[in-house]
Amino acid sequence: MNTQRPDARQLPSRRIADDLRQAIETGELLPGARLPSERELAGQYGTARNTAREAIRLLTDEGLVIPEHGRGVFVRRESPLIRLGNDRYSHKYRESGLSPFLLECAKQGKTGRFEVLSIEQTQPSAEVARHLRLPMSEPSVLVRENVFYADQDPVHRVTTYIPWTIAEGTGLLNPEVGHPYGIHGILEERGHTMTRLRESVSARMPKPDETRYLHLPPAVPVLDVLHLSIDQDHNPYELTRFVMRADLTGLLYDTPIE
Repeated sequence: MNTQRPDARQLPSRRIADDLRQAIETGELLPGARLPSERELAGQYGTARNTAREAIRLLTDEGLVIPEHGRGVFVRRESPLIRLGNDRYSHKYRESGLSPFLLECAKQGKTGRFEVLSIEQTQPSAEVARHLRLPMSEPSVLVRENVFYADQDPVHRVTTYIPWTIAEGTGLLNPEVGHPYGIHGILEERGHTMTRLRESVSARMPKPDETRYLHLPPAVPVLDVLHLSIDQDHNPYELTRFVMRADLTGLLYDTPIE
């Protein structure tokens, strides 16, 4: 590892961080490799341990390394992405008996599952009311909150909003909805078949509860995907916010140009 820098004005911590970053980018330090300890870096560069600690913090904030308590600091491993495509709701996948998320996991040899956080009837926010054309003055929406896992990794925090007039008396009120095609099977039985979807995608840093539920390492952003289902009569009937780990999730859109 190169320990010499021509710019003497550079802070020692940044010099150490630059050398480690270069070692990671060139493959000298491979994904999963353990970095030298703070003591080792301090001795190698002739600095205090606090200086080495600051260098590690810089790389942690960049998302290049992950500190593991009691074990050391490791180069972040690249994980295969769970890619959600625009065709994930297609009827051509119905015979699989899997929901869109479980199908995407299966394609990549992973086991998908979900954990229900809450199910409740409530008053919609202004955003939800606008998208689903609901009154804000009454509990007009069912809200389902879940965390989705691929193997042992929590990858999505998912909040689904469905008009109460559609959800009332159905399996949507239960943790296991009881339909082979999931919530969309129930929605179709209630007369709403998806003929169009609208999704807006943004990237941001996670909120504290998202960091907790998704077990997010430092410096990992999330993708915030707001999905709206529109039926055969051009009516919106389901709104879902996917908060996705950006290091484990991707999006793939392949669609004709109208």
